[in-house]
Amino acid sequence: MSHLDDIPSTPGKFKMEKSPFIHSRMRWHWQSSLAKLTFWSIVFFCLILIFFFRSPSSNPLLQDPYRRSLRTYNWGGPAWEKRVRSSARVRSRNGFSVLVTGAAGFVGTHVSSALKKRGDGVLGLDNFNDYYDPSLKRARQELLERSGVFIVEGDINDSALLMKLFEVVAFTHVMHLAAQAGVRYAMENPGSYVHSNIAGFVNLLEVCKSANPQPAIVWASSSSVYGLNNKVPFSEKDRTDQPASLYAATKKAGEEIAHTYNHIYGLSLTGLRFFTVYGQWGRPDMAYFFFTRDILKRKPIPIFEAANHGTVARDFTYIDDIVKGCLAALDTAEKSTGTGGKKKGPAQLRVYNLGNTSPVPVSTLVSILERLLKVKVKRNIMKLPRNGDVQFTHANVSLAQRELGYKPTTDLQTGLKKFVKWYTSFYSGGKKAAG
Repeated sequence: MSHLDDIPSTPGKFKMEKSPFIHSRMRWHWQSSLAKLTFWSIVFFCLILIFFFRSPSSNPLLQDPYRRSLRTYNWGGPAWEKRVRSSARVRSRNGFSVLVTGAAGFVGTHVSSALKKRGDGVLGLDNFNDYYDPSLKRARQELLERSGVFIVEGDINDSALLMKLFEVVAFTHVMHLAAQAGVRYAMENPGSYVHSNIAGFVNLLEVCKSANPQPAIVWASSSSVYGLNNKVPFSEKDRTDQPASLYAATKKAGEEIAHTYNHIYGLSLTGLRFFTVYGQWGRPDMAYFFFTRDILKRKPIPIFEAANHGTVARDFTYIDDIVKGCLAALDTAEKSTGTGGKKKGPAQLRVYNLGNTSPVPVSTLVSILERLLKVKVKRNIMKLPRNGDVQFTHANVSLAQRELGYKPTTDLQTGLKKFVKWYTSFYSGGKKAAG
């Protein structure tokens, strides 16, 4: 045999001897691997089928209320459109036609009522989620319906619904108050904040940018954007790049998103940084609300204090003052400058603090409630937890005062007196369950 027979036919490759045994073995390995691959493919496919087509009660996609909400609301039809048009019909000279998102919420209910009372057309939108007791939202809905405000049940992430609303009504303004609220809840359900405060806001802006005419938009930001800022009082020019909670981060993201849609599409946008709003028809997750509930139940009240026995204080702002600020923002909002999704010129972009300018220690809040409810309170002094809460908030409202004519007039004592009167009436006689 020549030594040339040992050289591979192709440089760098080994020339395998053609053996029937080797071919048989390779064929067996290949068939075995194919069988295993087929088996596991079938197993994974069956698991996928089970995951997506099992009963709704066990499907996590359907358990998520924020995804489920897009599938469960019924809207449309001649009768529905008639109610939408009637609610949004302007009844005063030079009045607005306003879409209020989150209309069954605390601030949304009060703003919708005030707009309707002065003759503006108002259409509400709310998904009635169960972040807190939906029965309170339904009671607010009944209150608004008596004044002629129809609330469409739907989600701001439902593009088809939003486009339909703008098809039926040429809204001049949008008051965007729908949001996932609460600082502490973000640690339990972070996805809900991204869904509502970011994705929902973007979806609304997408529809507004394509509307003809484009509406002017006023929306709820938050004092939480000031985060760990130590400079007081908080001014609109202060840094807002140190959020202390996911809620605050989503609201800050909303302000940046607003800037983007203003810059690219010519949408007129005004952000309002609310400072601890309180009052009748309020939110049960707010301290003044559940303190009232627990004081009446003779439960001890936790009083948080910061490091080195530092005082925890809030710039409590009464709902009527907030409503005045919201209406002033609508009244001074300039028209958007785009049409059909294309910007025609520079558009208005604003942000304002709406607060009371007088921070009050939480311990003082409890003392006021103690006097109003005539119940001796047992206080538990506790360290402020690391859950997103900040030690204090304090609003500088000079810009809002100068440009909106905003001037808060209700002190905490007066505001809480009105709240307690409402609370004891609303939850008296077992009519409602306070939680």
